[in-house]
Amino acid sequence: MRMVIDADGSLKKHGASTDRGASKRPGLELWGGLECSVVRVGDDLRDQFRDTGHDERLADLEAVARLGIRTLRYPVSWERVAPEDPDSCDWAWHDSRMAELRRLEVTPIVGLVHHGSGPAYTDLLDPEFPNKLADFAERVARRYPWIENWTPVNEPGTTARFSGLYGHWFPHRTSEPDFLRMLAIQCRGVLLAMRAVRKVNPRARLVQTEDIGCIFATRPLQYQADHENSRRWLSLDLLLGRVDQAHPWFQRFRSAGVSEAVLQDFKTGDLEPMTIGINYYITSERFLDHRLALYPGMDHGGNGRHRYIDTEAVRVPMPPGSTGWLVRLREVAARYPGRTLAVTEAHIGCTPDEQVRWLASCWDAAKTIRAEGVDLRAVTIWSLFGAVDWCSLLTRRADCYEAGAFDARAGGAPRPTLLAEAARELANDGAIDPQLLATAGWWASEDRIHPQLHQVLHDTGKASARELVFMSIAAE
Repeated sequence: MRMVIDADGSLKKHGASTDRGASKRPGLELWGGLECSVVRVGDDLRDQFRDTGHDERLADLEAVARLGIRTLRYPVSWERVAPEDPDSCDWAWHDSRMAELRRLEVTPIVGLVHHGSGPAYTDLLDPEFPNKLADFAERVARRYPWIENWTPVNEPGTTARFSGLYGHWFPHRTSEPDFLRMLAIQCRGVLLAMRAVRKVNPRARLVQTEDIGCIFATRPLQYQADHENSRRWLSLDLLLGRVDQAHPWFQRFRSAGVSEAVLQDFKTGDLEPMTIGINYYITSERFLDHRLALYPGMDHGGNGRHRYIDTEAVRVPMPPGSTGWLVRLREVAARYPGRTLAVTEAHIGCTPDEQVRWLASCWDAAKTIRAEGVDLRAVTIWSLFGAVDWCSLLTRRADCYEAGAFDARAGGAPRPTLLAEAARELANDGAIDPQLLATAGWWASEDRIHPQLHQVLHDTGKASARELVFMSIAAE
């Protein structure tokens, strides 16, 4: 069976059906998600549902269901429901969306805070943020008692880095203590929110998302890569009750003002059952290089000890097998053995054919580790209706739109792309038409490498060039 996009934009079946049958269909599920960040940047509030136009298109949800997707990451946004006063909630928009999902028999995984810092009456350094979020979570659960899958805070580690360490998002701090406090506050918000939800619905399940990108470095910067690779696990380690006195970050949390009682509270196991949601982007893997002259024209930073370039690892001649979906998924499975996993964001901002290849590489890696005995339930195709200005991490309003399974730029009903065809094939048949995958993704081409490094590759040969990079993965 071949799914094609006809001239009218509809997806139709062409050719003879192979009728693979449910018994032959792989257990791996295809989930979906819409980019739904609500982020404060200075005095500006970035709302991706408004930026992509989804907030005015109820029909988007039926378009998702027609792809065969039956589980959807979707928000009941704290900032949208109660922006000014926790007791003044406007549920109308979300009521219509939740009702439509039920009609379509699509199961939501409900998010409450997605890269945001909450409404105007709180922020990520507010000690009462966890209690305020828990109060909102209980209100949501009472309004929609049938919802069983929850993500109270999306990617708390990433949000804490961007808001507390790098200063990109409100409240724009740039210190490790602020980062650690923001992280602990968000994770405690998850804990208290799930306790509140389970008072209403004891069957509620946590789906906790985090970016798992890895850091690589040249030899002089090994120590910095080790530090960042240890830091990237902190949100999951916290939520799973692993940050005890033996943990390498325990004393840092204490020095930042996080009480031992808060750290101990995660050891209660109240977050079970829990699915670890794995998010990974081609820019998630970074390479730190002290050789500034190899990157002419690129900005560089430093840590007070060394100056260095922080670039995408995909732009460097990395050792084979050190990057990509499979090695990162195996890494999560090894660190948290026996855990239920899901890929909760698979997206690349690129041409539709490259987006298909990226999704296929994720799907293949997921099938591989399932065959190795890992309980990985699903792959989530993210940003179904695209995203706006993520190339600047939402810090500039440039209307830079990247499409997803649907292209919403033309106005009217969003147009399904080649990625929509691939999504429907995966959802219904568990495989993508091989014709769509005849060419390797650009990330496998030598043209991807920075020009100066590419010259080194040419002059010294592949093996010698790869010796110039030094893979650094923390062993904790």
